[in-house]
Amino acid sequence: MGVETMILANIPSPPQGVWHIGPVPIRAYSLCIITGIIIALWLTLKRYKARGGDPDVVWDAAIVAIPAGIIGGRLYHVITDYDKYFGPGRDPWQAFNVAGGGLGILGAVALGTLAVWALFRYKKVPLAPFADAVAPTIILAQAIGRLGNWFNQELYGRPTDVPWALDIYYRVDEAGNYAPLTGRSTGEIVASVHPTFLYELVWNLAVFAFLLWAERAWRLGHGRVFAFYLAGYALGRFFVELMRADEANLILGLRVNTWVSGILFVVALIIFLRLPRGQETPDEVDPRNDREGEPASADSDSANLPATRYGGEAHDGSKPRTY
Repeated sequence: MGVETMILANIPSPPQGVWHIGPVPIRAYSLCIITGIIIALWLTLKRYKARGGDPDVVWDAAIVAIPAGIIGGRLYHVITDYDKYFGPGRDPWQAFNVAGGGLGILGAVALGTLAVWALFRYKKVPLAPFADAVAPTIILAQAIGRLGNWFNQELYGRPTDVPWALDIYYRVDEAGNYAPLTGRSTGEIVASVHPTFLYELVWNLAVFAFLLWAERAWRLGHGRVFAFYLAGYALGRFFVELMRADEANLILGLRVNTWVSGILFVVALIIFLRLPRGQETPDEVDPRNDREGEPASADSDSANLPATRYGGEAHDGSKPRTY
């Protein structure tokens, strides 16, 4: 009875992660990512506007950050798991099959941040206020995205007999061939493992709540919320990686992601401690705010001209403040 109770208490994997509407595949992994992006975008619009920022900035940032994040995430995954795509018996073209799963969050954040930094530098908009506004929403989106790993039966931990163990099913396609990502469960349990996707999901939600609290309680600004996000996520990812048992490349006996997470935690914490205290004023968030209240002289050519978007060079040739 005790064994049966334990088995019934296990977390089941979904029987499948892909459905079809005619010839069109509907992938749960993609739906989770899209849902996370939509929620993150909605929250960022509210948070950045509340800080005094222009909502148009958020839309422009999303246009560059989303594709850059997907490319960066895929590049990181392919580089750190190159043996899955290159070598004898491998299909290199599968490296471009993003829908099949395999996005490294660390790479997505890195390239997405770089793309937004380049955009803001071009537009002459301070990056730190936006980074602080978007930070909690990113980790919330990451938590939602982890559900996609559950549907894909990937990123799982070591075998275990704890009551909350995750059951991994044997999946096959219509021809009866083994297909862990696109197939349907036969009902056969091949392993009961630690649900590391769930551990990271819960951790991400905890970091999300902590960031919202710390931002208000400690009046964090000037990029410190974003630095705290990086440190918090890296800390949780470090320990989750130690529990994972799926295939991964190792450096000195540790997974690549373990090393990257540990280094990121230290660097982010140092950055957090070195950044200025306090929060920005609305004028610092959007340099246009302090110019809109300045009356133009009647004989000035700029009196009848619209304000330069995103804090660009003023019509009189002067430069806006940058932060």
